[in-house]
Amino acid sequence: MMMTIEEGPDLNLDAGPRVRRGEAERTCIVNRTAGSPDGLIRFVIDPEGVVIADLKAKLPGRGAWVTATRAALTEAVRRKAFARAFKSEVTVPADIADRVDALLEGQALSALSLANKAGAIITGFSKVEAAASNQDIAGLIHASDAGEDGVKKQAQAVRRRHGDDEGQVARVTLFDSSQLDLALGRMNVVHAALLAGGPSAHFLARCAALEVFRSGALTGGPSPASVNEPKH
Repeated sequence: MMMTIEEGPDLNLDAGPRVRRGEAERTCIVNRTAGSPDGLIRFVIDPEGVVIADLKAKLPGRGAWVTATRAALTEAVRRKAFARAFKSEVTVPADIADRVDALLEGQALSALSLANKAGAIITGFSKVEAAASNQDIAGLIHASDAGEDGVKKQAQAVRRRHGDDEGQVARVTLFDSSQLDLALGRMNVVHAALLAGGPSAHFLARCAALEVFRSGALTGGPSPASVNEPKH
């Protein structure tokens, strides 16, 4: 996919918990880089000795932290880094990366559903185009199977409103129309607009975490969306 989500300097990209100033650093068990828990995923061992992801970093027990990308997690499995980190024999599911991907995707879609319940989502091609032309929206959502012509028309509406600052509007193309239908509780959702505010910021942060996990970076070039996810 050419582009999924574009982000700006103020968009929090963490895949797990909110980090408070002064919180202890964590070290990735793969690259041994120490830093804030932002950008890492915590893993724990369940009662059966299976390694599972703890995206919210709230589960009890010893934790092992991995840079929040599929590549880093795959390398952790290849190096048997979890056994060393936990100092015990552990079971690492062969599809652990796919499981984490599904969890991150589920978080993003849940955040989209919550944003919709909060009245922060506009759907319907004409309504989305009008919002993009006349309002300072936080972002546009296009189904991954949307037609190129429709995407271009929505982009033109944003350009008319924002001109050279059109990059301030995030674009999300991570989900197909059936996923959008289910999250929003309506049929045939292909395009949607995100109204500015906390619910949209939370959704965009979850999308960013998913995109970074899949590709290692946000794709689409330096086209910022200046939104902040509220601190909890």
